[in-house]
Amino acid sequence: MLNIVLITGISGSGKSVALRMLEDTGYTCVDNLPVRFLHEFIASTQESGLDRVAVAIDVRTPGDLDDLPGILTSLRARGMALHVVFLDADDQTLIQRYSESRRRHPLSDRLQREGQDSSLQSCIVRERELLSPLRNQEHVIDTSDLTPGQLRSWVRDLVQVDKVAVVLTFESFAYKRGVPFDADLVFDVRCLPNPYYDPQLRPLTGRDAPVAEWLAQFGSVGAMVDDIAGFIRKWLPLYQQDTRNYLTVAIGCTGGQHRSVYVAEQLARRFADHSPLLIRHRNPLLQQPIQP
Repeated sequence: MLNIVLITGISGSGKSVALRMLEDTGYTCVDNLPVRFLHEFIASTQESGLDRVAVAIDVRTPGDLDDLPGILTSLRARGMALHVVFLDADDQTLIQRYSESRRRHPLSDRLQREGQDSSLQSCIVRERELLSPLRNQEHVIDTSDLTPGQLRSWVRDLVQVDKVAVVLTFESFAYKRGVPFDADLVFDVRCLPNPYYDPQLRPLTGRDAPVAEWLAQFGSVGAMVDDIAGFIRKWLPLYQQDTRNYLTVAIGCTGGQHRSVYVAEQLARRFADHSPLLIRHRNPLLQQPIQP
């Protein structure tokens, strides 16, 4: 069966990194394909015998972005193995990336021709408006504080899973860097005892045995894990009935290194019977996500 990956999202969020990773792993990749040619492209790849293709579509494609959600629905109705990944980042990160690369935003010329403000901030705002219908329907990865290596790993894991059931993801993050855009449910564990204040535990993470053992001794930690797990078990069936393809449960603590990592790992163990299941840690010390 033909496996199709569509990479889309906000300019500057890492689409090129994701597309190059897919190309390196054997996908036939096409960048900036006009939406109106998507059906024709897929038909031609099926005829040629290819089994893995990746396409990048974003605001550089003129005019027909509004048709894309309907086309994706029709492809899924035909039983296509279709993964759509929407990459996003906060405005400050996008502005910094454009400043470092010294590239122009793809909407700047269009807004200028229309007599509108073509500043970078205005281009980002306009792009979010154009892509909002697609963003609301697909799986979002917030790349604001991700390294290129993390993004490549997250996309690789995502396109390899079987989407017959909801893809359940447990993700740890640091509140000091903000709540990630890709979170569907957010739980705050900053009220739990903090290993950071133990000099021997400070350089470790929530996946290290000494930190796990230290946290496990507190009844409040176990109670927090129990409560979050109970909430998810109660409501996950309704999320599944809502034709949802993905559910990302974000667990946050101050630095995203100890408590949130530990709780996310414990929750993943509780839901080991759910498939597909992913674990993500946004902290740079834990770049490689673990496939349970």
